[in-house]
Amino acid sequence: MSQKTAKTNAVRILDTHQIPYELREYEVDEEHVDAMHVAESLGVNPEGIYKTLILKGNVEPYIVAVIPANTHLDMKKFAKVSGNKNCEMLPLKDVLNVTGYIRGGCSPIGMKKQFPTYIEELAILQDRICISAGKRGLQILLNAEDLKPLIGAQFADITQFY
Repeated sequence: MSQKTAKTNAVRILDTHQIPYELREYEVDEEHVDAMHVAESLGVNPEGIYKTLILKGNVEPYIVAVIPANTHLDMKKFAKVSGNKNCEMLPLKDVLNVTGYIRGGCSPIGMKKQFPTYIEELAILQDRICISAGKRGLQILLNAEDLKPLIGAQFADITQFY
Protein backbone atom coordinates (compact mmCIF):
# COMPACT_ATOMS: atom_id res chain seq x y z
CA MET A 1 0.00 0.00 0.00
CA SER A 2 1.40 3.39 -0.87
CA GLN A 3 1.96 5.94 1.88
CA LYS A 4 -0.68 8.22 0.34
CA THR A 5 -3.45 5.60 0.39
CA ALA A 6 -5.81 6.19 3.29
CA LYS A 7 -7.04 3.06 5.03
CA THR A 8 -10.67 2.25 4.40
CA ASN A 9 -13.06 0.71 6.91
CA ALA A 10 -12.64 -2.66 5.17
CA VAL A 11 -8.84 -2.48 5.51
CA ARG A 12 -9.06 -1.48 9.18
CA ILE A 13 -11.32 -4.48 9.85
CA LEU A 14 -8.83 -6.83 8.14
CA ASP A 15 -6.01 -5.33 10.22
CA THR A 16 -8.02 -5.69 13.45
CA HIS A 17 -8.65 -9.38 12.71
CA GLN A 18 -5.04 -9.89 11.53
CA ILE A 19 -6.14 -11.32 8.21
CA PRO A 20 -3.40 -11.31 5.55
CA TYR A 21 -4.17 -9.24 2.47
CA GLU A 22 -2.59 -7.14 -0.26
CA LEU A 23 -3.87 -3.78 -1.49
CA ARG A 24 -3.81 -2.89 -5.16
CA GLU A 25 -4.55 0.56 -6.56
CA TYR A 26 -5.74 1.37 -10.05
CA GLU A 27 -6.67 4.49 -11.98
CA VAL A 28 -10.38 5.23 -11.73
CA ASP A 29 -12.19 5.80 -15.00
CA GLU A 30 -15.67 7.22 -14.28
CA GLU A 31 -16.96 5.81 -17.58
CA HIS A 32 -15.89 2.29 -16.67
CA VAL A 33 -16.58 1.34 -13.06
CA ASP A 34 -17.37 -2.31 -13.70
CA ALA A 35 -15.34 -5.25 -12.42
CA MET A 36 -14.04 -6.18 -15.88
CA HIS A 37 -12.39 -2.75 -16.11
CA VAL A 38 -10.78 -3.35 -12.70
CA ALA A 39 -9.39 -6.69 -13.93
CA GLU A 40 -7.89 -5.02 -16.99
CA SER A 41 -6.47 -2.14 -14.95
CA LEU A 42 -4.79 -4.46 -12.44
CA GLY A 43 -3.68 -7.03 -15.02
CA VAL A 44 -5.58 -9.73 -13.13
CA ASN A 45 -7.67 -12.50 -14.70
CA PRO A 46 -11.39 -11.63 -14.51
CA GLU A 47 -12.15 -14.89 -12.67
CA GLY A 48 -10.06 -13.54 -9.78
CA ILE A 49 -11.92 -10.22 -9.53
CA TYR A 50 -15.06 -10.48 -7.43
CA LYS A 51 -17.83 -7.91 -7.49
CA THR A 52 -20.20 -7.23 -4.61
CA LEU A 53 -23.90 -7.07 -5.47
CA ILE A 54 -26.69 -6.00 -3.13
CA LEU A 55 -30.15 -7.46 -3.60
CA LYS A 56 -33.56 -7.27 -2.01
CA GLY A 57 -35.44 -10.46 -1.24
CA ASN A 58 -39.03 -11.20 -0.37
CA VAL A 59 -37.88 -12.70 2.97
CA GLU A 60 -34.54 -11.01 3.63
CA PRO A 61 -34.69 -7.25 3.04
CA TYR A 62 -31.05 -7.13 1.86
CA ILE A 63 -28.75 -9.90 0.67
CA VAL A 64 -25.17 -9.73 -0.61
CA ALA A 65 -23.67 -11.74 -3.47
CA VAL A 66 -19.91 -11.81 -4.08
CA ILE A 67 -19.30 -13.17 -7.58
CA PRO A 68 -16.52 -13.33 -10.19
CA ALA A 69 -16.45 -10.50 -12.73
CA ASN A 70 -16.66 -12.95 -15.63
CA THR A 71 -20.00 -14.36 -14.46
CA HIS A 72 -23.46 -13.05 -13.76
CA LEU A 73 -25.70 -13.78 -10.83
CA ASP A 74 -28.23 -16.56 -11.41
CA MET A 75 -31.27 -15.02 -9.74
CA LYS A 76 -33.13 -18.33 -9.36
CA LYS A 77 -30.16 -20.08 -7.74
CA PHE A 78 -29.49 -17.07 -5.53
CA ALA A 79 -33.11 -16.76 -4.37
CA LYS A 80 -33.22 -20.46 -3.48
CA VAL A 81 -29.87 -20.46 -1.64
CA SER A 82 -30.79 -17.32 0.31
CA GLY A 83 -34.20 -18.68 1.37
CA ASN A 84 -36.19 -16.25 -0.77
CA LYS A 85 -38.81 -17.04 -3.41
CA ASN A 86 -37.52 -14.15 -5.49
CA CYS A 87 -35.02 -11.35 -5.32
CA GLU A 88 -34.05 -8.29 -7.30
CA MET A 89 -31.09 -5.95 -7.51
CA LEU A 90 -31.11 -3.04 -5.10
CA PRO A 91 -31.60 0.19 -7.09
CA LEU A 92 -28.29 2.07 -7.47
CA LYS A 93 -29.78 5.14 -5.80
CA ASP A 94 -30.18 3.08 -2.59
CA VAL A 95 -26.75 1.41 -2.45
CA LEU A 96 -24.98 4.19 -0.51
CA ASN A 97 -27.78 4.55 2.04
CA VAL A 98 -28.03 0.78 2.67
CA THR A 99 -24.33 -0.18 2.61
CA GLY A 100 -22.35 3.00 3.21
CA TYR A 101 -20.52 2.38 -0.06
CA ILE A 102 -20.85 3.84 -3.56
CA ARG A 103 -21.19 1.91 -6.81
CA GLY A 104 -17.78 0.70 -7.90
CA GLY A 105 -16.51 0.81 -4.32
CA CYS A 106 -18.86 -1.57 -2.52
CA SER A 107 -16.97 -4.05 -0.33
CA PRO A 108 -18.51 -7.05 1.42
CA ILE A 109 -16.40 -6.02 4.43
CA GLY A 110 -17.52 -3.14 6.64
CA MET A 111 -21.00 -2.35 5.40
CA LYS A 112 -23.25 -0.32 7.73
CA LYS A 113 -24.85 -3.61 8.74
CA GLN A 114 -23.78 -7.18 8.04
CA PHE A 115 -26.33 -8.72 5.69
CA PRO A 116 -26.61 -12.40 4.74
CA THR A 117 -23.75 -12.90 2.29
CA TYR A 118 -23.06 -15.59 -0.29
CA ILE A 119 -19.73 -16.01 -2.07
CA GLU A 120 -19.66 -17.92 -5.35
CA GLU A 121 -18.16 -21.30 -4.48
CA LEU A 122 -15.61 -21.01 -7.31
CA ALA A 123 -13.68 -18.72 -4.95
CA ILE A 124 -12.53 -21.81 -3.05
CA LEU A 125 -10.48 -22.82 -6.09
CA GLN A 126 -8.47 -19.56 -6.07
CA ASP A 127 -5.43 -18.87 -3.89
CA ARG A 128 -6.71 -15.32 -3.50
CA ILE A 129 -9.62 -13.30 -4.79
CA CYS A 130 -9.74 -9.56 -5.39
CA ILE A 131 -12.59 -7.54 -3.83
CA SER A 132 -13.25 -3.84 -3.41
CA ALA A 133 -11.48 -2.21 -0.49
CA GLY A 134 -14.41 0.16 -0.01
CA LYS A 135 -13.58 2.89 -2.48
CA ARG A 136 -13.08 3.17 -6.21
CA GLY A 137 -9.50 2.63 -7.25
CA LEU A 138 -8.55 0.30 -4.40
CA GLN A 139 -8.85 -3.49 -4.26
CA ILE A 140 -8.02 -6.11 -1.63
CA LEU A 141 -6.47 -9.46 -2.52
CA LEU A 142 -7.15 -12.10 0.12
CA ASN A 143 -7.99 -15.75 0.58
CA ALA A 144 -11.73 -16.46 0.28
CA GLU A 145 -11.50 -18.89 3.22
CA ASP A 146 -10.32 -15.95 5.37
CA LEU A 147 -13.09 -13.69 4.06
CA LYS A 148 -15.93 -16.16 4.70
CA PRO A 149 -15.92 -16.16 8.54
CA LEU A 150 -15.06 -12.46 8.72
CA ILE A 151 -18.33 -11.51 7.03
CA GLY A 152 -20.39 -14.53 8.10
CA ALA A 153 -20.70 -15.69 4.50
CA GLN A 154 -21.55 -19.01 2.91
CA PHE A 155 -20.04 -20.47 -0.25
CA ALA A 156 -22.72 -21.38 -2.80
CA ASP A 157 -23.27 -22.04 -6.50
CA ILE A 158 -24.97 -18.74 -7.43
CA THR A 159 -23.62 -17.77 -10.86
CA GLN A 160 -23.72 -18.53 -14.56
CA PHE A 161 -21.02 -17.73 -17.10
CA TYR A 162 -21.72 -15.15 -19.81
